Amino acid sequence: MIMTSKMYHNLEKLLVAALCLLCAWIPATDGQYLIGVGSYDMTGPAADVNMMGYANIEQNTAGVHFRLRARTFIVAENPQGPRFAFVNLDAGMASQLVNIKVLERLNSRFGNLYTQENVAISGIHTHAGPGGYLQYLVYSVTSLGFVQQSFDAIVNAIEQSIVLAHNNLKPGLIFINKGEVHNAGINRSPSAYLLNPADERAQYPTNIDTQMTLLKFVDGGSGKSIGAFSWFATHGTSMSKDNKLISGDNKGAAARFFEDWFASTGKSSSSPLTNSTSPSTLVKKAQTIKATGGKPCDKTTSQGFKVRKNDGSLFVGAFCQSNVGDVTPNVLGAFCIDSGKPCDFNHSSCHGNDLLCVGRGPGYPDEILSTKIIGERQFKTAVDLFSSATEELTGKIDYRHVYLNFTDIEVELDGNKTVKTCPAALGPGFAAGTTDGPGAFGFQQGDTEISKVWKKVRDMLKEPSQYQVDCQKPKAVLLSTGEMFEPYAWAPAILPIQILRLGKLIILSVPGEFTTMAGRRLREAIMQALISNGNGEFDDKTQIVIAGLTNTYSQYVATVEEYEQQRYEAASTLYGPHTLSAYIQEFQKLAKAMARGEKNSSRGPSPPDLTSVQLRLLQGPFGDSPPNGVNLGDIKQDVTLPKCGSFKKGDRPSATFWSANPRYDLLTEGTFAGVELLQGERWTPVYDDDDFSLYFKWKTDNVTFHGLAIIEWEIPEEANSGVYRLRHFGSSKKATNSTTQYFTGASSAFAVS
Repeated sequence: MIMTSKMYHNLEKLLVAALCLLCAWIPATDGQYLIGVGSYDMTGPAADVNMMGYANIEQNTAGVHFRLRARTFIVAENPQGPRFAFVNLDAGMASQLVNIKVLERLNSRFGNLYTQENVAISGIHTHAGPGGYLQYLVYSVTSLGFVQQSFDAIVNAIEQSIVLAHNNLKPGLIFINKGEVHNAGINRSPSAYLLNPADERAQYPTNIDTQMTLLKFVDGGSGKSIGAFSWFATHGTSMSKDNKLISGDNKGAAARFFEDWFASTGKSSSSPLTNSTSPSTLVKKAQTIKATGGKPCDKTTSQGFKVRKNDGSLFVGAFCQSNVGDVTPNVLGAFCIDSGKPCDFNHSSCHGNDLLCVGRGPGYPDEILSTKIIGERQFKTAVDLFSSATEELTGKIDYRHVYLNFTDIEVELDGNKTVKTCPAALGPGFAAGTTDGPGAFGFQQGDTEISKVWKKVRDMLKEPSQYQVDCQKPKAVLLSTGEMFEPYAWAPAILPIQILRLGKLIILSVPGEFTTMAGRRLREAIMQALISNGNGEFDDKTQIVIAGLTNTYSQYVATVEEYEQQRYEAASTLYGPHTLSAYIQEFQKLAKAMARGEKNSSRGPSPPDLTSVQLRLLQGPFGDSPPNGVNLGDIKQDVTLPKCGSFKKGDRPSATFWSANPRYDLLTEGTFAGVELLQGERWTPVYDDDDFSLYFKWKTDNVTFHGLAIIEWEIPEEANSGVYRLRHFGSSKKATNSTTQYFTGASSAFAVS
């Protein structure tokens, strides 16, 4: 019998139902939760797609530094009891449209088990991931609108990571620990922070939050650790606005370091030939092995050469974002690139020019070294907390969620004064950018006036209403995005807020970037609301973390005092001076309901699904072929050997291959690049494009305009002596509608001694 697609779909539903039924029989050991973790590759298109974060129209992807992943943990009281799923994305931020489509898929698989109420999707805020996956126009202008391939990679990865975590659910323990991360961030708007009341600032030792909170997940049966999720605030801007390699920035690096550390603990490394093999023998052996020509291969070939194969049992280590608004990882400070002197304190400019003021990371001028250092500082703290975690989390799992129209919330301030939020708007300080990525010439952070020229430009797009002008003061309205709806909405109006409870840990899911003090005020307010309404269930041992950039994105949230100065964060606080007060008021309502065991009185208005109206101006690749007489995968430039004949640790051998645009196939859970080690007569993969030391770069040849892939390997200190070669994997189409073909090629061998 030939099965139709409908029969396949029905069979799939039957199998899912059977799995869910099987999960219902999992026993929940007394005092233990059901826990599960999952991770899946979400690396998007590695060529031609504008990166999300800096809004630099020239910053288009051109390779991979290391791959991006979606990492999930699920925790449930028991098979039939309350549960929630928390997803951490190696992406700039969450997206409302991504949430909508993920929840549709989860509903198809699991029914109402996972919904908007109990699923949180949070971004780490890397500025080095492909854009085009958010639905509001202001966030997709530089990506030339919506990019389906970028969107699909993220949605698929979230779904698959949740499925893996769900299928891995088992009785287990969760431990919590917290500690300080030193020198991984500084305040990039210190003049605005100083406007907060002195007595409030005196309660805190620094002008940023340095605490990391970590959860350790342990299999209750085997006692084996299966994952760790941590929250700590620092921007994903170690990689600059000129970088074009896909990267998880410092938090993605920390996750890679943590997962590799866990995988290597207690394992001995294998020997390539023998550790006593002489350098001259290695060189002679390498000289006998020449580059292979490009060869056809299968779609899944690159997955077989992956070093970290995702079979669903991998340890998952995630580094989540928090109240990151004014925290930069460029810890050396901001300096004028023309004079080398510190920038103006109040405006972060040099002689009135914002473009000259740039922050410096600890590895300055090497941004990849800065990324590594800031990643390592988070990783090392996480390892310490993970290794010493003894406080077990127990108690209820609960959640609350509501949608709110943030453009029109009445807020009751102290003294019975009532104010309102505003339609979304951006001020001139937004256009100035930050010390992490300066914006447009002619603007400064702190500007509260707009020149006549820029007003004319603004008014051509949309002149703000008088209500908007008055509501946003002292912000001058540069872009009234909340009043702009052509060709579709420029900014979100309806936002989700969410509280997740795991015993005495409370996670506040916020759809934006809270500044340090804004986050502190929110945490304090929710702590008081829980304690005063919880009948002793909550106390000063309750721990609250803010999960920033979660479920959708609505830019920044500054305090009302910081709003007065209109630095970048305040100018990007969309809904006016009382935005933070509105968040605190509405989160307090959810916290009181949770503490009292009450359900939400309303779920609020549903956000729009703007799929059908998205602009899609980015063209796909039109078909690739190599020059005459050349196969895709052939070497164009082989590894250049050093005079001594062998490389040493820290050297950077590279090879260039004739290749095709990497957008034909993202090689998900595979690799575009590999390093192979000769063991006996067999080549063994030892590094892939998920490694911090291996770089895949893509460009077009300046003469022939054919595609080129450059594979570079910075030989790490832990690499064994031996004979190595570089390998490239790719895909191509001869025409837009033709079948995708796959190819591979390898460099000549070389010795490392």
